[in-house]
Amino acid sequence: MAAKNDSRSSEFILLGFSKDPELEPLLFVMFLAMYVTTVLGNLLIIVATKSDPHLQTPMYFFLANLSLNDICYVSTTVPKMLVNIQMHRKSISYEGCMTQIFFFVLFASLDDFLLTAMAYDRFVAICHPLHYMVIMNPRLCGLLLLGCWVLSLFNSLTEVLMLLRLSFCPIVEIPHFFCELNQVMQLASSDTFVNNVVLDVSSVLIAGGPLLGIIYSYYKIVSSIRGTSSAQSKYKAFSTCASHLSVVALFYFTSLGVYLSSGATERSYESTIASVLYTVVTPMLNPFIYSLRNKDIKRALNTLLVKGTTKRSVILH
Repeated sequence: MAAKNDSRSSEFILLGFSKDPELEPLLFVMFLAMYVTTVLGNLLIIVATKSDPHLQTPMYFFLANLSLNDICYVSTTVPKMLVNIQMHRKSISYEGCMTQIFFFVLFASLDDFLLTAMAYDRFVAICHPLHYMVIMNPRLCGLLLLGCWVLSLFNSLTEVLMLLRLSFCPIVEIPHFFCELNQVMQLASSDTFVNNVVLDVSSVLIAGGPLLGIIYSYYKIVSSIRGTSSAQSKYKAFSTCASHLSVVALFYFTSLGVYLSSGATERSYESTIASVLYTVVTPMLNPFIYSLRNKDIKRALNTLLVKGTTKRSVILH
């Protein structure tokens, strides 16, 4: 009985990217730079959308929430990894691991649902332009955001509660830089059949459902654009969707690519490195995609920069 596994007293070891201590300073600087860039870039998007009266529309309401979610999303994994590198340790407590999984699944699911809500917003704007402000009223936008949060919380809570029923050895080595749900579940010492079924079902519903919604929205958008005779109208309609399409493609292609490759190379460092694409790189690139491809965002950022420069000059004088 003394050898019985006790998950509550388990210690999880995050093996990370490399066992070579000489690479740790480089990894620390690289991930710190990406984290700071992600936070600052998304904060700029939030401030720009809130400060410019022209951006008080449903489209930018969801964009600001997406940027806020990306900050939270990347903050669930990178800070802990940076602390571990700086402190020359790789451990995380059982409670800390479960908490990290809860928030990671929560913000990953929320990212998925927010992209779907933004696709619906573009569908209404292009296919029903005359009724856009009537349909996408503040009440509906608030309900859509609430629905995104409720579904994400339900999914995250379900996954963690299923994980809490499992037992683990006293020391568990995770070949990753954070507590990734699937890998932690595979390292359990008890039966995980029910957990695998729940994970597969939730993956289909949470990832596949929103993706089908996005595909359907853009199918209707393309059909509507094809029916427009004006080339200028077609270009304007496409330009309003280009940024969102780029972010959707980046999010889904990187996530799908990582999970397909992880199935072929289970517990490999290649899979760990590839997961950086959707956990760190995607949230970092989103602000650049929206600011580079969106004239309204660029104008708002320029105005914000001019105001900041003017205010600083007045203070100096």
